[in-house]
Amino acid sequence: MIKELHHKLINKQISATELTQDYLAHIKEKNPELNAFITVAETEALKQANIVDEKIKKGEEISLLAGIPVAIKDVIMTENIKTTAGSKTLENYIAPYDATAVKKIKDAGAVILGKNNCDEFAMGGSNENSGFGIVKNPFDLERVPGGSSGGSAAAVAAEMCVYALGSDTGGSVRQPASFCGAVGLKPTYGAVSRFGLIAMASSLDQIGVIAKSVEDTKIVFDVIKGKDEKDATSKEIQNLKTCPELDSGSKIQKNNNLKNIRIGIPKEYFVNGIDAEVESAVRDLIKKAEDLGAEIVEVSLPHTEYALAVYYIIQPAEASANLARYDGIRYGMSNVKCQMSNVDLISYYKKTRTEFLGEEVKRRIMLGTYTLSKGYYDAYYKKAQQVRTLIRQDFEKVFTEQNGVDLLLTPTTPTPAFKIGEKINDPLTMYLEDIFTVPINFAGLPAMSIPCGKTKSGLPIGVQLIAPWFMEDVLFSFSFVIN
Repeated sequence: MIKELHHKLINKQISATELTQDYLAHIKEKNPELNAFITVAETEALKQANIVDEKIKKGEEISLLAGIPVAIKDVIMTENIKTTAGSKTLENYIAPYDATAVKKIKDAGAVILGKNNCDEFAMGGSNENSGFGIVKNPFDLERVPGGSSGGSAAAVAAEMCVYALGSDTGGSVRQPASFCGAVGLKPTYGAVSRFGLIAMASSLDQIGVIAKSVEDTKIVFDVIKGKDEKDATSKEIQNLKTCPELDSGSKIQKNNNLKNIRIGIPKEYFVNGIDAEVESAVRDLIKKAEDLGAEIVEVSLPHTEYALAVYYIIQPAEASANLARYDGIRYGMSNVKCQMSNVDLISYYKKTRTEFLGEEVKRRIMLGTYTLSKGYYDAYYKKAQQVRTLIRQDFEKVFTEQNGVDLLLTPTTPTPAFKIGEKINDPLTMYLEDIFTVPINFAGLPAMSIPCGKTKSGLPIGVQLIAPWFMEDVLFSFSFVIN
């Protein structure tokens, strides 16, 4: 879609202003029902569109993203536009600078339509935890869009933007992409700068892309990837060919076959409890890959069974530390009654955080504070980090050992989108939705969810592709052939 719109722009079949107005009209029509946007930046969007139109009028060359409407998850900083993180404590916060990923697409001429709704501080798998209301799935308004980047996925699916930037800590790009029938990329940890991403769990967080197609996802990734001096964990991958099917030396050729490719199917990802229609759709895609020449091998990731338990120790621990700053004094809203009275500092913190933080955020802060406390650190947090290392080593073995695989293929989620309210009061059941996605964040691997069918009732199903570190090219190349 991006290339098609780009050609229309440079051939003056449509102006960037007209294109932006069209998407803004979609937002006005659909957002009251879907609640995918917290903030719509109409004035800023039209201003940027006009700049692109002027460049085209003068005959200047423009990038593929110039004039293309995008939405940004509301945990990613956007200068002079509200960044709430889906939380009432940041309801009026206006970011003073752009995240590096946002700056890169801005420099490319992208038109930012606004900020997408999300689970508060990216904590959730259904987008029912936002301080600004529940987001609904465009395929079924009684169902969730997934989380925490649910607003971004819903906006893309409902054609309220061409693509969106989200964040993925344990599946928060891939899971909503799966639920909404979109493509969702979580890059390798360090492939995209995290500068300007509101930190939740710093060793796991990664900015990603949600789009309608693999091609659009690749185009955006090529713009936002790379080393950033403001993020010490980022890495330069400028020379990485992100579409090697054009390279005569590549294993994957653009001739509609997957010969010489070994695809690993982790046996731990096909477990009791997985939805029958999800498993059937994923196995159909595996069969298609085999028919196209791929070698399918069963592999084992034995420590997968511990991943979810480890995640809900490490993630809350890091979140507890990162969210300590939102105390109403340094950052965040403050309790007015406390300001007007002489309460002690601890009481001030308690009242402020109780009033402005949501239930899921408070739950995870308490879990994290407990596991980091004296007497429990070694028993929980340290042990979880040790198991995390074992989980990463499982992936290293299947990718790097002799006769290792080129790609892993799994379901993205164990079920299609579930109904609003179905799991919100049962955190353990809700957390199980992340069972296939969180191990990838522990290992720092690139992974992408692509659509692979629908249920009989019309709900999208996604398949997850996992590649070795900084080998996003494998994800794109495989997807181009399989689709």
